[in-house]
Amino acid sequence: MNQILVAEKLYITPELKKKKRMYKIDFFISVFLVCILFSYYIYAEYDKNKNEEKSQEILESLTFKDKVADDTTIKFSDSSTVVILNSEDPFEVVYSEPVEETETHNNEVIPRNTRVTDSGQVYWTIAKIEIPKIDVKYAILNESTDELLKISPCYFWGSNPNEVGNFCVVGHNYRNNKFFSKVPNLVDGDEIYITDLTGRKLTYEVYDKYVVNPNNLESTSQLTNGLKEVTLITCTNDSSQRVIVKAREKTN
Repeated sequence: MNQILVAEKLYITPELKKKKRMYKIDFFISVFLVCILFSYYIYAEYDKNKNEEKSQEILESLTFKDKVADDTTIKFSDSSTVVILNSEDPFEVVYSEPVEETETHNNEVIPRNTRVTDSGQVYWTIAKIEIPKIDVKYAILNESTDELLKISPCYFWGSNPNEVGNFCVVGHNYRNNKFFSKVPNLVDGDEIYITDLTGRKLTYEVYDKYVVNPNNLESTSQLTNGLKEVTLITCTNDSSQRVIVKAREKTN
């Protein structure tokens, strides 16, 4: 019996004890990393849901005017076209101290009632996009920045909404049912609706879809032969490339 006990004691060598200790350390490190990743996932989902609620709040507050006046203008940064708006407020008041109609931001004339991000970025809505097939209904914000793209799809380049040219809109692919996640599922013939701030709603029909590298901007070309087009831009599921969906105004 004593021989067996001695043999067992001799079997648990210092090297084995060291390995067991390392296994324990590795185990605790693995658990710690899993907890961090899980916490990050929970926060990311919370942030996405929060931004989705913000986007829908903006959409619900958006009103369209049937009658336009000539005393308030908005000039978009990438076009010399001036859009005439009703002199009344087209948006819900969100500033504690409203911006005056004559105030400019980055050399742009902006509407009095705009919104501001947590970091202080001024932004506003220029149109509404609806895609019934994939249950998309969002406001389109006036410019694309990392901060604004988390709130709603954004104007990227080109003509103004529902005007001749190529109106390019970019949105995140969260690989769920939010924002432009389902845009890669669109096929030729699917319909996209764009409503501008005057209340004019046009129907666009998808005629092409393809994937490009992130630095390929050929899809933003304004050579449309005098037609009205919409280009939707989002990421592939692995975020390595860009999905381009092209649509043209439906005339019949």
